[in-house]
Amino acid sequence: MGDQTNPFLEPSPLPYLLPQFALIGPEHYREAITIGMREQREEVEAIAAGTEPASFSNTIVALEQSGELLRRVLPVFENASSANSDEAIDAIESEFAPLLSAHRDAIRLDPRLYARIDTLRAAADELDLDAASAYLLERYHREATLAGAALDEAERERLTALNEHISTLTTAFQQHLLADTNDLALHLTDEAELAGLDPGTKSAAREAASARGLDGWLLTLVLPTSQPALTNLESPEVRDRLLAASRARGCRGGEHDTRATLLELVRLRAERARLLGFPNHAAAVTADETAGSPEA
Repeated sequence: MGDQTNPFLEPSPLPYLLPQFALIGPEHYREAITIGMREQREEVEAIAAGTEPASFSNTIVALEQSGELLRRVLPVFENASSANSDEAIDAIESEFAPLLSAHRDAIRLDPRLYARIDTLRAAADELDLDAASAYLLERYHREATLAGAALDEAERERLTALNEHISTLTTAFQQHLLADTNDLALHLTDEAELAGLDPGTKSAAREAASARGLDGWLLTLVLPTSQPALTNLESPEVRDRLLAASRARGCRGGEHDTRATLLELVRLRAERARLLGFPNHAAAVTADETAGSPEA
C-alpha cells in the first residue's frame, strides 16, 4: 500500500482516532490521497459492474463503506489547507483539486451506478427499509440527480470538465485571497497608534509582528471586511488605513489579484447551472437546501 510509515495508511491508535499530527508531513497527504482515490475507484467499479440485481446492501451500503482511506486523510488535509497552510500544502491543494473533482464526478456521474440507485429508489416502498435507510437512499438519488447523473454522455463529459476547471479556479482564488490578506496586514511602529486597543490585542499584534521578523505591531486581517480593531482604535487615520487594507484584498493588481479569476468562476458556474437545468448558479445551489430556491 505504499510507505508503511505513512500515518494515514492505518487507523490512528489515538483516542477517538485523532490524527497523529506529530508524524504527518506534506508527503503523507500526497501519497494517502493518491492511494485513497485508487482504492475507492476500484471499490466503486466492483459495485457498478456487479452482476447481482441492485440491493440496498450491495449498492448503497457498499458505496457508504467505500473510500475509507480518503475519509481518513481528506478532513485532516482540508483542515491543514484552511488553517495551517504553507507552500507545500498549497502546492498539494492546487495539484489535487482538479483530480479530486474528477474522482468525485467519476463516481457520481457513473450511469451504471445511477441506474442501480434509480432502480432502488423506484422500488423503495417494497424494500422494507427503516427510516434512516430510506432517507439515505433518497439522499443518494437526489444528490446524484442534482449532480448531473441523468445527463447524456456528452453533457456529462462537459460537466466533468466544468467541475475540474471550477475546482482549480476556486483553489486559486482562495490561495490568492489568503496571500493578499497576509500581505496587507497593517504594520505599526508607534505604540500611540494602538490607542484604544486592550492589552491582549496589543500583545497579539506584537507577537504577529515578531513572527514575521518585524519591529512594532502587526494588525492581521480577518475574513470579513469590517475588522474587529476598528471598533476600538482611537486614531481615525489608523482606522482608515486598516479599513482600506481590508477592502483592497484581491483587487489591487499584481500576482494575487482575484478579479479575473472571480469573473471566470461566475461564467463557468452559470454555464454549469444551465447544463443542470437551472436558470442560474444560485438556483442550482439552493435546490438541495432548506429554502429550495433563491426566491424563498
